[in-house]
Amino acid sequence: MRVLGIDPGSRITGYGIVDQQGHALVHVDNGAIFTDKATDFAGRLKLIFDGLTEVIAEFHPDEVAIENIFFSTNVQSALKLGQARGAAIVAAVHAGLPVAEYTALQVKQAVVGQGRAEKGQVQKMLKVLLGLPEIAQEDASDALAVAVCHINSRELRQKAGPAVAKRRTSWRNYTP
Repeated sequence: MRVLGIDPGSRITGYGIVDQQGHALVHVDNGAIFTDKATDFAGRLKLIFDGLTEVIAEFHPDEVAIENIFFSTNVQSALKLGQARGAAIVAAVHAGLPVAEYTALQVKQAVVGQGRAEKGQVQKMLKVLLGLPEIAQEDASDALAVAVCHINSRELRQKAGPAVAKRRTSWRNYTP
């Protein structure tokens, strides 16, 4: 299975591609889409969409995982981040790919084992897990972490089977 992880941003959107081969994680590629050359915000969103469309066409991922929005006190920043995420999600959906979303806490937990891990800890762990020659650029590193999180989470969901798929709508309707 090949997963495209995305760390969305209105100025820099990171991407990372990881293959799962048996129990091994294999680094395929990583990079970032820089949108500074756009003259307006709509142009930045187009660069994100076009850039990710090219990555998808080149590497043919099976699934896409994207980091979810964190809560911000700056409303304008949160709105721009949400729009960047939207452009990234549309690129994936346009290619017919399933999209999963993870919080930063979930990503850190899956990669380091602790949700409150520092960014440097995550980067060092990715270097080891993926056998990288050096620590990836910050946004690309975050995207690789999202891909690893998705692979680990997917594997756990498959092992758990129907127990995870069965959800309660309320305690009144609960059936074990």
